Amino acid sequence: MSLNASLITFSGHQHLRLRLVLSILSGKAVKIDKIRSEDKNPGLRDYEISLLRLLEKLTNGTVIEISVTGTAILLKPGIIFGGPITHECPLSRSIGYFLEPVIMLAPFAKKPVQLTIRGITTDDNDLSVDLFRTVTLPHLQLFGISDGLELRIKKRGASPEGGGEVQFLSPIVKQVKTLNFVEPGKIKRVRGIAHAVRVNPQFSNRMIEAARSILNRYIPDIYLYSDVYKGSESGKSPGYALSILAESTTGAMHCAEATSRPGVAPEDIALQATRALLAELEKGGCVDRKHQCLVLLFMVLGSEDVGRCRMGEPTTRTIQFLRDARAFFGTSFKIVQADPENSNCTQLLYSCYGTGYINANRTIA
Repeated sequence: MSLNASLITFSGHQHLRLRLVLSILSGKAVKIDKIRSEDKNPGLRDYEISLLRLLEKLTNGTVIEISVTGTAILLKPGIIFGGPITHECPLSRSIGYFLEPVIMLAPFAKKPVQLTIRGITTDDNDLSVDLFRTVTLPHLQLFGISDGLELRIKKRGASPEGGGEVQFLSPIVKQVKTLNFVEPGKIKRVRGIAHAVRVNPQFSNRMIEAARSILNRYIPDIYLYSDVYKGSESGKSPGYALSILAESTTGAMHCAEATSRPGVAPEDIALQATRALLAELEKGGCVDRKHQCLVLLFMVLGSEDVGRCRMGEPTTRTIQFLRDARAFFGTSFKIVQADPENSNCTQLLYSCYGTGYINANRTIA
């Protein structure tokens, strides 16, 4: 990585989405080179090019230059415009890949975002639309982004043919609140959605029974919902999945999911998701590993005050995001052990001084 007053340069295809988001929010141009330059098939993949097209639709005045070989891009950010947007995702990645950067940018648009996005709704690589609706959006409410925030699943689309459709509605805000979330609390309830498309509807009930066989040992308040879509709303491919979340007394959420694979019984998929949730809960903290970057980003953008949040150990992606956030915004985090007296505690306390980011794009009513 090299720093210039107005241009920041990175190498490699990893962490592409978060770097593009940071570039657009900070207003600093970013150049990313050596994108799979050593690969047999060098350059950007179709889903990365599709993401750039989506960011073009979401913004106004953004200039994106891609080299002839596709191994380097230059993005000069414009303003986040918002408004009604429609986007078709390639079948190589699910809707979650595209939705995450949009959710990070949407509150700072000029107009409320109304995004209709089509493609695969659930796969093994990215968060499913169920977890975006039940876990990601409530995390935005921690920062005062709530009225008009909604995700509607119109059609489900399993891999590989897709056929799903999701509508994302986001309000605009002038500024986000400072976060002070240091009490993880005790787990009080478990919620989940088992869905099955173009297969026997009993598959979702079988997943629910298998998940309950483990969860009932720990907590009585469990509600797992069976979501069966039929006809044109069930997409083009058969599939099933279980998305599951645990909520604490203080509002902390941890989530996990598992998606159908050829030759794997619904019961095994449910057990995989349930064990992944228990492993996530063991890490502890107020925010799970899947949402660390989202929460840390909004802490950086918070009002000019010290924001604090208790989380588990950072993932590799989170560590790189902290470095990139410092490059774009100059913000450093102080990370200390959450409970120094308890040697078994692996949780950490993340704190930073917010940049006081103001949404200058929004239309003044």
